[in-house]
Amino acid sequence: MIMPSLNRREFFSVTAGLVAAGAAASAAGVGASSGGCATAARTLGRTGISCSYLGMGTGIRGQGFGITDQTLGLTGEQFIALLEYAYSRGITYFDMADRYGSHHYMRMALKRFIPRDKVMLLSKVWFREADTVKNDLERMRRELEVDCIDVVLMHCLRNGEENWPETLRPAMDVLEEAKVKGHIRAHGVSCHNFAALERAAEEPWCDVVLARINPFGVNMDGPAEKVVPVLEKIHNAGKGVLGMKILGEGVPEVVAKMGESLRFVMGLDSVDAMTIGFMSQRQLDEVIAVMEGNVAVQGDGGERTERT
Repeated sequence: MIMPSLNRREFFSVTAGLVAAGAAASAAGVGASSGGCATAARTLGRTGISCSYLGMGTGIRGQGFGITDQTLGLTGEQFIALLEYAYSRGITYFDMADRYGSHHYMRMALKRFIPRDKVMLLSKVWFREADTVKNDLERMRRELEVDCIDVVLMHCLRNGEENWPETLRPAMDVLEEAKVKGHIRAHGVSCHNFAALERAAEEPWCDVVLARINPFGVNMDGPAEKVVPVLEKIHNAGKGVLGMKILGEGVPEVVAKMGESLRFVMGLDSVDAMTIGFMSQRQLDEVIAVMEGNVAVQGDGGERTERT
């Protein structure tokens, strides 16, 4: 189910109510800055970059450039309003990628409602050739209309890229140059291969790692008992660790055990923050409630989905 789009008056009416509720909670000592787990500020390793524990994913089940569940199932206004709503709930981590086609929607949300200096923008480059990465990064900055993208990752390291610290070095050098220039603050990798994930811990270039993690091994690089020790090693090396596929990319059996999966990941000291994709405000509200221990969740027929 997709939530209907809010017009501007309705959106800011909802936001005003949330702000009022947040003020009341803060007065009681349980405001987002001091209590809410989903919106608690987290630091990514030694990068000095902080963001909310829960991030808003913008590329559910990518099928090609600009083709995701969100771009297919939401109008542009609905997508932008959902980003704005996430920020109003205390989300400051927005997870994007060139392949998702989500930069335009984020740019509009930044123009309309979200203060740039209050959020962490993460995006990813898809291609591996150095010149293409350089050109794509410049275009991505223009699409977002920002001087700096906080974190940029090499997207989806997969089979055949196990030796990425050697084979992708020219592209990595482009991102390092961008970091020196202040065009990005940190770089790293998004992994879809266990051997590639293992290499991240020992690679000095890597500041941040986005890794697939849930207790069931669904849509992961291996079973949890193999992946968790690698994440610990990466974290202990001072790198930021971000979790994805927390709900197994929306697999109904995992969604039905959302509370168990969230509690598992939240119990890992090695995971600094996590990203989940949402199609509606209701889905976001539900995950926040579970993370904060305010509701016991039952499966709802698979409405919840997760980014790729």
